Amino acid sequence: MQDLPQLDSTVLERARLSRDPRFDGKFFIAVTSTGIYCRPICPASPSPSKSNVRYFASAAAAAEAGFRPCLRCRPEAAPGTPAWLGTSAVVRRALRLINEGALDEASVGEFASRIGIGARHLDRLFLQHVGASPLAVAQTRRLHFAKRLLDESDLPMTQIALASGYGSLRRFNDAFQKAYGRPPRELRRERREPPSPGAGEEVTLALSYRPPYDWDHLRRFFAMRATPGVERVEEQSYARLIRTDAGHALIEVQPLQGKDALRLRVRGAPAATLFQIATAARRVFDLSADPALVAAGLQTDALLRPLVRRRPGIRIPGTWDAFECAVRAVLGQQVTVAAARTVAGRLVERTGEPVAPAAAGLDRLFPTPQLLAAANLDGLGLTGARIAALKSLARAVAEGRVAFDRPAEEVVAGLVQLPGIGEWTAQYIALRALGEPDAFLSADLVVRRMAATEGAALTTRELDRRAAAWRPWRGYAVMHLWCAAGDRDLRGDAL
Repeated sequence: MQDLPQLDSTVLERARLSRDPRFDGKFFIAVTSTGIYCRPICPASPSPSKSNVRYFASAAAAAEAGFRPCLRCRPEAAPGTPAWLGTSAVVRRALRLINEGALDEASVGEFASRIGIGARHLDRLFLQHVGASPLAVAQTRRLHFAKRLLDESDLPMTQIALASGYGSLRRFNDAFQKAYGRPPRELRRERREPPSPGAGEEVTLALSYRPPYDWDHLRRFFAMRATPGVERVEEQSYARLIRTDAGHALIEVQPLQGKDALRLRVRGAPAATLFQIATAARRVFDLSADPALVAAGLQTDALLRPLVRRRPGIRIPGTWDAFECAVRAVLGQQVTVAAARTVAGRLVERTGEPVAPAAAGLDRLFPTPQLLAAANLDGLGLTGARIAALKSLARAVAEGRVAFDRPAEEVVAGLVQLPGIGEWTAQYIALRALGEPDAFLSADLVVRRMAATEGAALTTRELDRRAAAWRPWRGYAVMHLWCAAGDRDLRGDAL
């Protein structure tokens, strides 16, 4: 049995026999007598004998050990495991880059150089923390996404191959045959459910999560901050325009009734970008979070305990584009949510790329760093210092001096060197744009006030000491404290 962080053999066996959904995606069960690996919730009966069961921390580890994915419980549809769980900082960053397609074309050696270590050392770290090599993780990721497209879309095989990161249909067919023991066309013919209704170039996918999930909190958060012309938030849906290599695409996300999943609709995106879009959607809506693990880490604090019980499904609202998040952070410094949203709308109207035809009020793409760096920002209601900060940020990103695919601590260090960007703004960007669960806004006035048990707000130093016990979930603690404070016109709630 592969060592699994925070889960001993008794817990694993109990979760397997009870088919406990709380463990879905946290580990995978392989059966030696069938050569198949499953999710803990697999409905197949009877349960295999304990002597025939092996446990793996990831689907990639099970696949690398020679097991095939179960066609009944569909391991590719599992909620996913938080990339930071039980891993080193190097592995966290590598997993994020692999999910963004970094190994689809580069060799392992080139990829390891990008991470800043040798290929052998990277392999050792992955085997220790993930149970599989980086190449096996990338291969499993491609195959799982291909299987989901087979089951949930009517895309032609060639487009599925491209969307899954394969350079040719032959390579895709080869890899699929080896992994599933059957050709992809045969599995498509046998799928149990028809794909969700769609038209034209639309692709629809179900993105699962572990309950509880506080959709209402996320929806309200996004609605208050939706950039006019770019985003639209309604009672049961979030929609926006995103930039693609071929132009633009429209995405829409909404809860799937009766299921622990969100429905992602994508219209107008090239097939090769579908996986990156689905990955971004999971990050934006924080779908890989483990609410039970976060709650266990925060409930030890008397201040946070009632807040966690009140909102057990809270998530960290992410962003589709790190540069866009950084611009919004600068625009919203020391102003209200409404004011920041208004200025963002003016900025996009002047500098954003128009899209035709408009889709239900969505008619602009958020400006690129190059466009913003060259734009005239006078007359938008911005101070000279704020304009200078935006221009400096745009130039730094355009020139590569700030790169959001670097480790979070490097991104934060680079951002605070820019005029008009302090530690609070940089940590806010790390929290929302990079998905860092431990990013912490110790200078935030709302957090400092809410963390004080009595009297005046804590100082930054006092708050840092208090929050040391909240690691590695300080980002979630911030969200709980912001929610508890309500929608106040203070800097901590202004973005």
